[in-house]
Amino acid sequence: MKIKIGWLFVTVLVLTSCGGTRSMRTAKTAVKADASFSVKESLLPAEQQRKYDYFFLEAMRMKEKNEYDAAFGLLQHCLDINPNASSALYEISQYYMFLRQVPQGQAALEQAVAFAPDNYWYSQGLVSLYQQQNELDKAVTLLEKMVTRFPSKQEPLFSLLDIYSRQEKYNDVISTLNRLEKRLGKNEQLSMEKFRIYLQMKDDKKAFQEIESLVQEYPMDMRYQVILGDVYLQNGKKQEAYDAYQKVLAVEPDNPMALFSMASYYEQTGQKELYQQQLDTLLLNKKVTSDTKISVMRQVIVENEQSSAKDSTQVIALFDRMMKQDIDDPQIPMLYSQYLLSKNMEQEAVPVLEQVVDLDPTNKAARLMLVSAAVKKEDYKQIIKVCEPGIEATPDALELYYYLAIAYHQAEQTDSVLSVCSRALEHVTADTRKEVISDFYSIMGDIYHTKKQMAEAYAAYDSSLVYNPSNIGALNNYAYYLSVERHDLDKAEEMSYKTVKAEPNNSTYLDTYAWILFEKGNYAEARIYIDNAMKNDGEKSDVIVEHCGDIYFMTGDVEGALKYWKKALEMGSESKTLKQKIEKKKYIAE
Repeated sequence: MKIKIGWLFVTVLVLTSCGGTRSMRTAKTAVKADASFSVKESLLPAEQQRKYDYFFLEAMRMKEKNEYDAAFGLLQHCLDINPNASSALYEISQYYMFLRQVPQGQAALEQAVAFAPDNYWYSQGLVSLYQQQNELDKAVTLLEKMVTRFPSKQEPLFSLLDIYSRQEKYNDVISTLNRLEKRLGKNEQLSMEKFRIYLQMKDDKKAFQEIESLVQEYPMDMRYQVILGDVYLQNGKKQEAYDAYQKVLAVEPDNPMALFSMASYYEQTGQKELYQQQLDTLLLNKKVTSDTKISVMRQVIVENEQSSAKDSTQVIALFDRMMKQDIDDPQIPMLYSQYLLSKNMEQEAVPVLEQVVDLDPTNKAARLMLVSAAVKKEDYKQIIKVCEPGIEATPDALELYYYLAIAYHQAEQTDSVLSVCSRALEHVTADTRKEVISDFYSIMGDIYHTKKQMAEAYAAYDSSLVYNPSNIGALNNYAYYLSVERHDLDKAEEMSYKTVKAEPNNSTYLDTYAWILFEKGNYAEARIYIDNAMKNDGEKSDVIVEHCGDIYFMTGDVEGALKYWKKALEMGSESKTLKQKIEKKKYIAE
């Protein structure tokens, strides 16, 4: 049975793994690739060339239509017309590669390169194949030819650099770097790479000469002078490093790179006091940009964390000295607050975060950190203080609306809650998570219930469940309020059951479900769920305790009912009928 190429392309199967054979005739390309890749593609008579062009274009058309079998056959016909046609050889090599017939594909690609040595992409493709096959010597031979043949292309030299490095042929690496330098000009990246290679070759003299030559090439660029000093310092040449830094500072006393490198010098030479003074000189210098200060502080933090004797007090003291300056960039206090939080110093971070939002009212991350701290302390006034200006500065920050709505709810500012939720919903977009929208409608439902606007409450809950049918809070409250009104109890039971199934140990949800069963007259089943509620901290709620008494009474346990009614009264229940239940020893509906 013939296996279709088109099917193979779609399913990405490997023929050899199936043990199948291929009814595909081999392309008639007996010419072997010349090792020098200098064979020229033969010229055809005009009539044959027209035929070749027609069938090649038809092959490409079939390929575009995903009719790969037909395309392959047409390409083979092209090679019947002209066995030296590089375009057909290249295209057919791709088919062989896809079919995992690498030797045939490689042979065709080598011929394509041999017959079209000036086609950069054919050669680049063959180099990639050689590298995949780990035939690095062949790759190097071809790349060296490409360097000469395509002088405007830098990729062959970088590829050679990679291969020579992997082969640890360091002299060839240096030679290639020199060729790149001749084309690109002397630069930091190439010089630093040569420095690294010379060190691996144990040739320290040439290594340092390389960096020194970079300084000589750009004598007015102080950055290279500092790099030279850093290289000296990293390699134990402390005096040479000191001299290099001082040379820079003599010309540019406020050079931040040199100032920080001098700090590193003092630290490495054990001069702790001078180290601190140097950091102060850098970080308290108004001429040094905030970006530089941030970069330096990040490095200071990393070095402190990596030190065997971690001492966060040093970092904090340094930040504190910076904070006493006139700061107009929020990046510095933001980094400080993040550091304090990483050390579990939340209380100390709060005033720093407040400075961040004073400098940048749109900094949502800082506001949310402040909100988090306030939530832990249940300080709803602070949440309002943080969130009110936050939604003005960042009107699309729905998280701030949410926390503000909760804070207003706790402060019993019901109208403010509805206003905030409505404003939040105005900023909903197609990318807003449905669960977030659902939560806002759920909060509105709770508030409308508080205001005794039941129609609006139920409409809000319906909207909440449209966006998130699994919103447990909305399901529970909706179901409970329906049960209290003794309205649509079947719907209430269905919603409440979802909450119990989702959280079977939640006393609030168990109580709601038990009460709905009670209102439907299913007293025995209601008792099972109210008992479960009591076992899961339900005894801490006077409402659940009173419900327990009501259910016990309706199941014939008057003594148990009186016990729970009296307990609910002791807990401060505000039930209108509780005292009457106790006095008359019977259930009385509200």
